[in-house]
Amino acid sequence: MNERQIDLAHAVALGSIDDEDHHEVQELLDSEDPVLRAEFAERVRDTREALSAFATAAAATPPPSLRLRLLAAVTAQQPPVAS
Repeated sequence: MNERQIDLAHAVALGSIDDEDHHEVQELLDSEDPVLRAEFAERVRDTREALSAFATAAAATPPPSLRLRLLAAVTAQQPPVAS
């Protein structure tokens, strides 16, 4: 795989591809080269697994007061309900 294809695999794993990139990914997946398709799929899978592991490792338990603050903020932004 070349650098552009690796970048595309990372973008797919992140769910951040635009229309132009989507077209390139589709061309890559429609390729006649089964090795290239397999490498691309493997890179996407590996990237998703790495992102998941990172998210799990970096996760922190929020303070108990956060829920109340969020609910208050949401309530404050809601328009009044007609009776």
